Amino acid sequence: MTGLGLRFGRFSLVGTMGAILQLTLVWLLTNWFDILSTAAMVVAVEITILHNFAWHERFTWGNRGLKSSRQLALRLWRFHAGNGLVSLAGNTILIYCLVERLRAPVLPAAIGGIALCSLVNFLIADRWVFRH
Repeated sequence: MTGLGLRFGRFSLVGTMGAILQLTLVWLLTNWFDILSTAAMVVAVEITILHNFAWHERFTWGNRGLKSSRQLALRLWRFHAGNGLVSLAGNTILIYCLVERLRAPVLPAAIGGIALCSLVNFLIADRWVFRH
């Protein structure tokens, strides 16, 4: 497996953990706390963004080490600006359209949003957030 392939595999593993976290949070927030699905998605995605950043920093792109806490803060900002924006916008718009408008079930709609955003998020993370 090439370096890029291995990195995408690690990215996918972290993404899978994040997807489980995000889906669990959406389910909990909508079913137990009766929060509107769009608001639940925003909260779940933000928590998942922080979770995924921590794992990507150590596991997926751990070889692109930091030199200072300023660099860590810059990476976190870029992760939010890139991956966070794609995930928040993509997932929230999809949830709104499918669940609020078309009355589709929340979890399948959320799974679709995660899948659609994943490739774009990998490219943003590899080329911009965790670049050498």
